[in-house]
Amino acid sequence: MAVRIRMKQLGRKHRHFFRIVAIDHHQPRDGRVLEELGTYDPHLTDKDARVTLIPDRIEYWMSVGAKPSDNVQIFLKKYMDRFRQAAAAEKTS
Repeated sequence: MAVRIRMKQLGRKHRHFFRIVAIDHHQPRDGRVLEELGTYDPHLTDKDARVTLIPDRIEYWMSVGAKPSDNVQIFLKKYMDRFRQAAAAEKTS
């Protein structure tokens, strides 16, 4: 099974909300997911609060061969280090 990490669209008209999910690449955009890995809300004014990620699970899925979509790859490049540091600080507390 080829797994992709991509966005699943939710919300209503003119108020989109996305979940970042691990999904079989044959499933439609809003199809059945394997696991939810984060969220993206483009309507928040604070740009750093728009994206939430679960770094441990994203690293797991990428280690077993999941490939991120182009848009998700941008989020991972931009925000992954911040969420890794937050998870490490949470574990040490």
